[in-house]
Amino acid sequence: MFGGFEEALAEPPETDGWCLVTDDGARVPLSVRRWHGRPEPALAAVVEHCVGPTIDLGCGPGRLAAALTARGLVALGVDVSAAAVRLARARGAVALRRDLFGPLPGEGRWAHALLVDGNLGIGGDPVRLLRRCAGLVRPGGSALVEFGPPGSGLWRGGARLTFGPSGGSSPSGGSSTSGGSRPSGGTGPPAGSGLSDDARAVGPPFRWARAGVELARPLAVAAGLTVAAVLPADGRWFVELVRP
Repeated sequence: MFGGFEEALAEPPETDGWCLVTDDGARVPLSVRRWHGRPEPALAAVVEHCVGPTIDLGCGPGRLAAALTARGLVALGVDVSAAAVRLARARGAVALRRDLFGPLPGEGRWAHALLVDGNLGIGGDPVRLLRRCAGLVRPGGSALVEFGPPGSGLWRGGARLTFGPSGGSSPSGGSSTSGGSRPSGGTGPPAGSGLSDDARAVGPPFRWARAGVELARPLAVAAGLTVAAVLPADGRWFVELVRP
C-alpha cells in the first residue's frame, strides 16, 4: 500500500492524476496538491474544534498538525509514509512514522484525534479504526471524523493507487468519485477494474473502506463512542464523536 503513497508524495505538489481506485469500480481523485497547501476553509473550521492536545492520524504532509502547532496547541502527526513524515517535519509539525494501530505516545490522554481526508478508510474496517480513536483520546475527548455524503452506505474491499488520466462515473452513493467499468473486449484494463487505458497501478493493493454520514451513529456506538455533533461544510461531512 504505502509504496504508492510514497511515490505520490514524492512528486511535485502540482502533479495531478493520482487516484485511489477501489475494486467496485470507483475512482477517487487524490488531492495531492491540496495536501501540500494550507487547510481549506471547511477543514480549517473543523480543526477549530480542537482546543487541547491533538493527534492527527494519517497526517500526510502535516498541514493540520502544523496549523494546530501554529495555534499553540500540542499536536502530533502520525503516518506510515516516510515521505509524509519528512514533509510534515519540514513545515514545522511534530510527526512520527508509525502504524496507527501500533503503540503511540499519549494513548488515552489526547483531547482530540483527527481522521479526515478519507482516512476513515484506512485498514478497511471503520469500526476497528474508530475503536482505535476511542483508545487514544481521554474520557470526554473526541474524534473528529470525516464521513462520506448521505446515502453513501458502507463499502469495504480492496483498493490501489493509480496514476494517469481519470474519467467516468461513480457507483451509486459514491462521493467525489469517477470511474466505472470498460465494456467487454478491447485492449485496456479489465472491466470493473476502475482503470483507464492510460492509468498505471502504483504499489500493491490494500484494504479500504467508505462509510456515509448516515452510518456515523451506529459505527460510533459499535466503537464505544457517541455522536456529539454533525458538522457539514462545503459539501463535506464531519462528525465529532466523544468518548464517554
